[in-house]
Amino acid sequence: MKVFNNNYKILFVDSTHEILPDKLAKAGFICDYKPEINGTEIINIIPSYEGLIIRSKIKIDKAFIDKATNLRFIGRVGAGLENIDVEYAEKKGIKCFNSPEGNRDAVGEHALGLLLCLLNNVLKADAEVRKGLWIREKNRGTEIKGKTVSIIGYGNMGGAFAQRLRGFGAHVIAYDKYKFNYSDEYVTEKTLNDIFEETDILSLHIPLTDETQFMINDHFINQFKKNIYLINTARGKVVKTDDLIKNIRSGKVIGAALDVLEYEQTSFENLHSAEKIPETFEYLTKSDRVLLTPHIAGWTHESNIKLSEFIADKIIRTFK
Repeated sequence: MKVFNNNYKILFVDSTHEILPDKLAKAGFICDYKPEINGTEIINIIPSYEGLIIRSKIKIDKAFIDKATNLRFIGRVGAGLENIDVEYAEKKGIKCFNSPEGNRDAVGEHALGLLLCLLNNVLKADAEVRKGLWIREKNRGTEIKGKTVSIIGYGNMGGAFAQRLRGFGAHVIAYDKYKFNYSDEYVTEKTLNDIFEETDILSLHIPLTDETQFMINDHFINQFKKNIYLINTARGKVVKTDDLIKNIRSGKVIGAALDVLEYEQTSFENLHSAEKIPETFEYLTKSDRVLLTPHIAGWTHESNIKLSEFIADKIIRTFK
């Protein structure tokens, strides 16, 4: 692999915490910070750069990689790499970095917060009290203690969530298709069939791939022996929304907490400005058995710093 010298240039096409360009500059890289740049401009100038820092603005496909004739690495400030053709990039000698270590704590805490709100009707009760309604019996909660919490995907995020559950008295189990012998003080490794048999609460911590897209569909949900609660802080397209709603209506899914939604593209912020809001989204917003947050599980003040620190350290260790 080609080693960087002090004159190599890195193009930033998304906003990041200032610690990232600062650390890289101190290590001898030349950082061009251009978060407002558009896709056409990026394509035109990318041959001049050896490094590229992105978040979610652009898709790094084969055509882009072929244009980036001098590129040696791509740093994605975040956990997912679904907007990068990693296999083709690495075939071209381009190293791909991400930083799931930077927001795993934030995701673990957010998932726990969603679970507590969901089981205890916190948002519903809050809205009622603000209207002068003091309804207790219909807001009677459910305890985590004694429940089986199942985690699908036992990486940085799944592990952080399992750690946060310690002390609640739950039985925490996990399934990860690509990991083995990972039982620890927080979780017991299980098969997928075990997950279907034992789960009370299901939390998703898997990346979006061809294999996992719409993995949580009607067939998958109805393999669970018990009715379940569902938490998704992973990627929206892991869950097929139509099928989720079908199973909320039937009672198979008792409640759902969703930080991510199927409708997200590179940004979900403009959904309400769309000419037609999906009917399924309207159902989710009106259901008191659904909690929604706008893809902020990993979005804390602390993770903003840590995401950039981990990326900077990985680049420096590899190329300096």
